[in-house]
Amino acid sequence: MAIKTRKYSTDGKREMTIDEFKRWLKKFDSDKDGRISRNELADAIRVTSGGWFTKRKSKHIIRSADGNGNGFIDDNEIINLAEFAEKHLNVRILYL
Repeated sequence: MAIKTRKYSTDGKREMTIDEFKRWLKKFDSDKDGRISRNELADAIRVTSGGWFTKRKSKHIIRSADGNGNGFIDDNEIINLAEFAEKHLNVRILYL
């Protein structure tokens, strides 16, 4: 379930709309509760970029994007996660 993007921008970042980002992220909501947990986010990171320490990365990302501190990313916090992805995950989110 790689991030499917429209294209790469001139600076090499993968581009997607915020709606595409939300749809992609929801694929990892394994318990279908409408929120993304640290483990679900770790699965997304593992599938997208592979690599090491996905649990640690997901914990850091959750802390950065989780506005209310409940340990989950919900619909109201997806924008925070998108902003994190733009800064740290080589993605450009298009707000169309």
